[in-house]
Formats: sequence, structure tokens, C-alpha cells
Amino acid sequence: MVGYGRQLQGLAIALSSLAGFVDALGFITLGGVFVSFMSGNSTRLSVGAADGAWETVALIGGVTALFVLGVMLGSVVTELTGRDRRTRKTAVLATVTALLTIGAAATLAGWTPIAVAAMTAAMGTENAVFQRQGETTVALTYMTGALVKIGQRLVAAFFGGPRWSWLPFLGLWSGLVTGAVLGALAHHVFGLHALWIAAVFAAAMTVAVRFLSEHELSD
Repeated sequence: MVGYGRQLQGLAIALSSLAGFVDALGFITLGGVFVSFMSGNSTRLSVGAADGAWETVALIGGVTALFVLGVMLGSVVTELTGRDRRTRKTAVLATVTALLTIGAAATLAGWTPIAVAAMTAAMGTENAVFQRQGETTVALTYMTGALVKIGQRLVAAFFGGPRWSWLPFLGLWSGLVTGAVLGALAHHVFGLHALWIAAVFAAAMTVAVRFLSEHELSD
């Protein structure tokens, strides 16, 4: 986050909010299983295996596999769209938008498993927005690393380091939490149909990328 300009930091925070929103919808729909936070799912899968809760294990295993497939899809998109960073980000976000739209349409048709599969794949794909040389540079759907950075940089600031370098990571974490709160509230009102809100927001972010400055994209 620190190595990026303010526009890209803002994009990252907005996308972490999207991840929180979608994750809250998935968590409520699946009764406590995440569609973006795979560390939590891994712990739940392990506890389920220890307790012999094989239906839970199968559900979480399937969600995890779909997330990984989404990550792979995002990586394929970045490879196929060349070296231009604006084009790559736009293509990845367009794919995320398409998947969320499929999920929302599936909800209208009453096909909840397809909706969950699409939103899970979308969350995996989103992690390719900030990717260099095949590696994710900003984690958008999980915040353990951001919290670690907050703690480390607060200590560094205390000992004479950059005073405010922890703020972008706080913004990233706050974005996800705020998105999750809004997602939970939206689910109370609209149920899983709130995926339409996520799809529209993702589409807006896809358009917004086209207006990023060349200086930001060259960082």
C-alpha cells in the first residue's frame, strides 16, 4: 500500500470494502462460511474434520476450491491482457463485475448454489487487481497482513520512522469492516439480492480505473 499513490490506495480501500460486503452476504447465506476469508474457512474445515462434521468439511472444501479457481482466473486474465496496467486492472475488474452479475442473476432465478459459486470466484479473482510478476502486492480480501503492518509501522513511527505510514493499512482494514457492516445490513433488507449492489459497485470501479493518472499507474 505504501508504495502506491493516493488514487491506487483509494481503489484498494474501495475494493476491500467490496470484499467485505460480498463476504458478509456469503457468511450469512452459508451460515458462517466465508466466501473471501479462506484462513477462517481453513480453521473451520479443520475443526469440522476433527468433529466429524463432513457436510461442513465438504461445503468449505468446495468454497475454498472455487476461491482458488477465481484466483487462477484473475491471473489468467492479467496474463492475457498484456503489460499495460490500466488494461489489466480494467479486465480483472470487468471479470469480477461479470461474476457478481451472474451471481445476482442466479439469485433472481432461485439458484443459490450458483450465486454462491459466482461470488466466491469473484472474490478470488479480485486479488489479481494488484498483481506484479504473478504475485499479489495488496491483499484485498483478507486483512491479517494489514493488521500486522499497522502494528509494525506504529512501532516504527514511535522509534523515529515515518509517522503516518500505518494509515493506508488502517484504511484497508476499515474498508473491509465497513463493507461487511453494509453487506450485513443490505442482506437484512434485500437478502442475497443485495449482490446487485455489489455488481453495480464493481462496475463503477471498473470505469473508475480508466481515469487513474498515468503517474499512478507507473508506480
